[in-house]
Amino acid sequence: QGPRMQNTTEEGKTGKIQLPREIFQSLSSSTVHVVVTVLNIQQLGMFEEVNQTGQVLDNIVVGIMVGETSISGLQDPIQLTFAHEQLPSGVTPQCVFWDPSKGQAGGWSSSGCVTQPGDKRTVCSCDHLTFFTLLLNPALDRSTARALMAAATAGCGVAVAFSIFTITFCIFLRCRFGSEENLRVNLGLHMNLMGSLLLLNLAFLLNSGLSARTQLGTCKVLGGFTHYCLLCCFTWMALEGCHLYLLFVKVLGTYIHHYLAKLCLVGWGFPALVVGVAGIIGSYGEYIIQTTDHQVIAHLCWITSKYLLVHYITNCGYFGLIFVFNMAVFGVVTQKSCCLQGTGAMHRDRKAWKVALVAVGLFCLLGTTWALAFLTHSTSSAPMLYLFTILNSVQGIFIFIWLVVLYYPKTKETTGSLSHIIRHDKTITVSQ
Repeated sequence: QGPRMQNTTEEGKTGKIQLPREIFQSLSSSTVHVVVTVLNIQQLGMFEEVNQTGQVLDNIVVGIMVGETSISGLQDPIQLTFAHEQLPSGVTPQCVFWDPSKGQAGGWSSSGCVTQPGDKRTVCSCDHLTFFTLLLNPALDRSTARALMAAATAGCGVAVAFSIFTITFCIFLRCRFGSEENLRVNLGLHMNLMGSLLLLNLAFLLNSGLSARTQLGTCKVLGGFTHYCLLCCFTWMALEGCHLYLLFVKVLGTYIHHYLAKLCLVGWGFPALVVGVAGIIGSYGEYIIQTTDHQVIAHLCWITSKYLLVHYITNCGYFGLIFVFNMAVFGVVTQKSCCLQGTGAMHRDRKAWKVALVAVGLFCLLGTTWALAFLTHSTSSAPMLYLFTILNSVQGIFIFIWLVVLYYPKTKETTGSLSHIIRHDKTITVSQ
């Protein structure tokens, strides 16, 4: 067996390195230098991976070099023991090494390394020599991951049905009150949003069910389609915010030639352009969801880990801008509604539950629940993950109930009364 070396870091934690005899038998020289380097990357500013999600244990990287040649493909791996305190729940250790060929500036890779986690120490067994560290990745435990997948699948199935109900209901209202141009535009906008939600839920169900058995080419297409549906949802949420601004803040009743057709061109065309560019650079492929013990929970066709920057720009960044804009519009609308109520322009007998329903409906239309994704970056918050999964899975249900309560005329109401509401009650016009 090869030599064993111990190292004590600045924090006083003792690690261990064990080199196999195979390394020295393969060397021609009888005398070789074994160099072990311990680096604090926080102080040096080295080994910084773009879009890194995990945290380097104590910011320590250990480099091992024997002789002057590169050593890899060992049958008997080297063993590095990293000492640490009890790791928090929701975090999984992963043995990684620095791969200069990964990405544009290098990155961490686990190829050729096996992780053996323990309570107070983690053993890394690797088949080559280079710079190693222990990466602490946010991860899910097996039961939570399976429960989230089950909740998302069931929620998407129900959302598909309610999306179809909502689209059918909007078509019914458009046929019944076809003379009201404002109503037709409002319902047309809602129908397109629900259509994008319907496609997104169908894409998720297809993805979760077929991705593990598809060829690479098919998986790329499915990943691109899923990404397209998600971007369509975000875009239509942004268009709902723009329409709300024009309807309530800018000029009530503003006429734009072929208004709905132009919205459709943006809502369905812009995401296609983004997905086309992402597809050309090869962003789509297999994406694996793992638990803390590295067991595979699901195979998805999505943006691969190599192109995480595409995900952060086209999904996180794009939605972040939409969220800020929609919340600004919602704030202005709320402020103007309070002013109208103070001047007596609004009906005094408006029921409190209906006002609350209008607010909840606007939140769903503007995609506010998707903002919870920014609070689930650290997966140690299981309740937030459940809330994000459930609320966005049943978003279509909320919108359906909201539309039925606000739009469906009571038995004694006529087309004229509904027209009166649309023309003279700004609150109801905004909610439409």
